[in-house]
Amino acid sequence: MTSSSSFSQDAQRFAHTYPEGLRADALMEEDVAWSHEIDGERDGDQFDRSERAALRRVAGLSTELEDVTEVEYRQLRLERVVLVGVWTSGTAQDSENSLAELAALAETAGALVLDGVIQRRDKPDAATYIGSGKATELRDIVLETGADTVICDGELSPGQLIHLEDVVKVKVIDRTALILDIFAQHAKSREGKAQVALAQMQYMLPRLRGWGQSLSRQMGGGKGGGLATRGPGETKIETDRRRIREKMAKMRREIAEMKTGREIKRQERKRNKVPSVAIAGYTNAGKSSLLNRLTGAGVLVENALFATLDPTVRRAETPSGRLYTLADTVGFVRHLPHHLVEAFRSTMEEVGESDLILHVVDGSHPNPEEQLLAVREVIRDVGAVDVPEIVVINKADAADPLTLQRLMRIEKRSIAVSARTGLGIEELLALIDNELPRPSVEIEALVPYTLGKLVARAHSEGEVISEEHTPEGTLLKVRVHEELAADLAPYVPAPVA
Repeated sequence: MTSSSSFSQDAQRFAHTYPEGLRADALMEEDVAWSHEIDGERDGDQFDRSERAALRRVAGLSTELEDVTEVEYRQLRLERVVLVGVWTSGTAQDSENSLAELAALAETAGALVLDGVIQRRDKPDAATYIGSGKATELRDIVLETGADTVICDGELSPGQLIHLEDVVKVKVIDRTALILDIFAQHAKSREGKAQVALAQMQYMLPRLRGWGQSLSRQMGGGKGGGLATRGPGETKIETDRRRIREKMAKMRREIAEMKTGREIKRQERKRNKVPSVAIAGYTNAGKSSLLNRLTGAGVLVENALFATLDPTVRRAETPSGRLYTLADTVGFVRHLPHHLVEAFRSTMEEVGESDLILHVVDGSHPNPEEQLLAVREVIRDVGAVDVPEIVVINKADAADPLTLQRLMRIEKRSIAVSARTGLGIEELLALIDNELPRPSVEIEALVPYTLGKLVARAHSEGEVISEEHTPEGTLLKVRVHEELAADLAPYVPAPVA
């Protein structure tokens, strides 16, 4: 009753103020329609229609930073991690080197390492990896340092992961998850991204966790749906696992299709009898730097682990003029996750299908022998044990001379080089020339000048021993494969009686 009576009083005052002809115009113009008697008694500021529809700034909501250091920190936002290792075998120095490598992996992934601890045990604890007492001590270290993540130097089972997180109260990941994260950051090509996604899903599948709604059962699938549903149905976590398996099957099909394209290129090189050399080695040993030095490929070079994931194939030429291909493969690491070996198998086949392996090792590393063993283990997994191997000890300019002497004494087919300074590169090229498989047939032919293409094939596909230009044509003495030897056979000079 009160609101209706006040409205009728406002209407009467408005009718008394304006003549009848001006009332419609006054109603359309807000400035004229405003009355101090009517609107002055209302609370708050009044806005025009245009002001009400406009965007208005709200003071005090801007988070723009003026301090340069605050801006840099906001952009970086590093995770703060504590490293944990279990020393089960070897020397104390070996365990410290392993933890130092884990620290390098964490920094490559974009984390800030605050502390690292190692525990001596016969084997990792089945429940919490380091034991319940040490897990409590680890929680104190996490609280003291303000860390938000714990990284374990090993692959944790799903149970170990859950129990350790329950004690330390922060996120816990293992070495495998860390390497997978680095691969996900560095994968650029479509094939590389698909391989990393497959490896991540293989790792994640047994580690899915469920609580609350994830463990509730959906309706069973009875005949016709609706009320005719029977059975308990599957839980949501089971549904998630099924979807992951479907995605993994799809990824495998896509990778198989990409593998076909790689095999076609490889078969084309084989058809043209072009020898192939694969550069394999530990991550950050200098493989890409060596490829750039040998071919000028311009591949990304960075002092980081797994800086390049996608294989690069470049054309090169020996000092004697023989053409061959150089393939830079993905770097290996100690305890490389099996998921990655399986996912990157099509990429690593470049090593198995090559004619020669340049096994690059970091001569300045504290334990290069361990790097050699780790890489050879992966080479054995991809079935490349029968391929000839040259051990290339890189970073010779920064390595200890005694370490170089020890490695060259242990590895009989080895050479010390420096991809940065060019030391030993000429000797390496000559060694590649000697080790590459040579054509099986040696032939001498007098090729007419009208068949210049045949001479060009002899240069590109074979090894020219001597070449002489005579009035009748080009006299070639070459070592070639059987197919080219058959094409040259009609031009073999008749023996002199």
